[in-house]
Amino acid sequence: MDFSKVKQFVNKVAVIRDYSALLLPLGIVLFAVLVFVPGQLISGALKKRMAQESISKRASKVAALSKDSISSDQWKVEQVYQSAYENDANKIAILVRQTAQRELLSYKIFPEPKDTSTLIFEGFGRQYRSGIEQMLERINALDCPTQVELEKLVEKSSSPVFGGASASNSALKGWGSAVVSDAIKEELSRAKAESASVYANSSYLSGYDYWQKYEYAGLSESVKDCWHCQLGYWVIEDVIDTIAACNAGSPSVYSSRVKRLIGVSFTGTGLESGFLQDGPSYIRAPGKGLTNSYTGRISNDEIDVLHFRLAVLVGAKHILPFMQQLCSAKEHKFMGWSGLERQQIFKHNQITILESRISSIERDDVAHDLYRYGDDAVVRLDLACEYIFNRAGYEQVEPELVKQKPSQIR
Repeated sequence: MDFSKVKQFVNKVAVIRDYSALLLPLGIVLFAVLVFVPGQLISGALKKRMAQESISKRASKVAALSKDSISSDQWKVEQVYQSAYENDANKIAILVRQTAQRELLSYKIFPEPKDTSTLIFEGFGRQYRSGIEQMLERINALDCPTQVELEKLVEKSSSPVFGGASASNSALKGWGSAVVSDAIKEELSRAKAESASVYANSSYLSGYDYWQKYEYAGLSESVKDCWHCQLGYWVIEDVIDTIAACNAGSPSVYSSRVKRLIGVSFTGTGLESGFLQDGPSYIRAPGKGLTNSYTGRISNDEIDVLHFRLAVLVGAKHILPFMQQLCSAKEHKFMGWSGLERQQIFKHNQITILESRISSIERDDVAHDLYRYGDDAVVRLDLACEYIFNRAGYEQVEPELVKQKPSQIR
């Protein structure tokens, strides 16, 4: 046995025993180093990340948000906006009311007559007819030659003074009366077409002949007649303004877009064989109009709804422009319901086309025998339209008799 190795081992054990008291503190130190150093490393990385993301980025975002933050005075800005919005709405309401504020034919009848004399109603009729005549004059409208005019001219041409058959004018010798008549008819028809911008006959505008033959039927009926004809007059006025705009600058039928105003009616008939003289009536229930209305509008507490029919002869290329012009905004004058206030110019746009029909015409047909339309392709355009009145605009003068129940002229 090697005692020297045993002695070395005992000495090592003795050394270990002597330093055993230091093992625990050394273990704690080692544990602390193992835990603290990685912790510090992790903590540093975490702090750096937090500084970049949580502090730097978030702070910049907060700063950006602070720039967009709502001011304590924002309510004032909102109040200005809401006031402007309310003001716009009020302006629209005013403009809508103004569409129904129009010149009256008589300021003595609505809402109640200031005089019960029949003369005020006869005066209304004269104003109506005069107004229609002035409208037609404004668009330079004439009707085709009448048979009476033609016969008179033929008779004159037969006189020796005008180089008739008994005269020495060789150009007319040997002509039969029919040939002379045809030549005169052609010349007279062309002269009318060249001197008028559009063909029109006042008798085919609703109400014109009615007031010529007017008979007093009592106060209530007369007031209702006048009111409904006043509405019809405004409608006809829009039709005339449409033709005036379409034919602006045209000196003759030949160059006009609208060749002929066949008529305006407020009934379901009359478009084919002359226009009846009935005035308009309010549409108060679905299905009671002149045609099926896709708008579905009927008279109520806010609006009064009318239907009317219109027929014109128009150049084939100008059908759509005419319809667009009919439905466009138009100007009108208003001088208060007394007619004595300062004149104002308002605008209205109250027509909606509900139905349209386009048909060809036969120029050789007897119905067009004395009309001359030029070389343009011409078609007949029939329209059924809706007209809207804002009641707030004219309720001040709308007769109570009309408000209470639907009524229609005769």
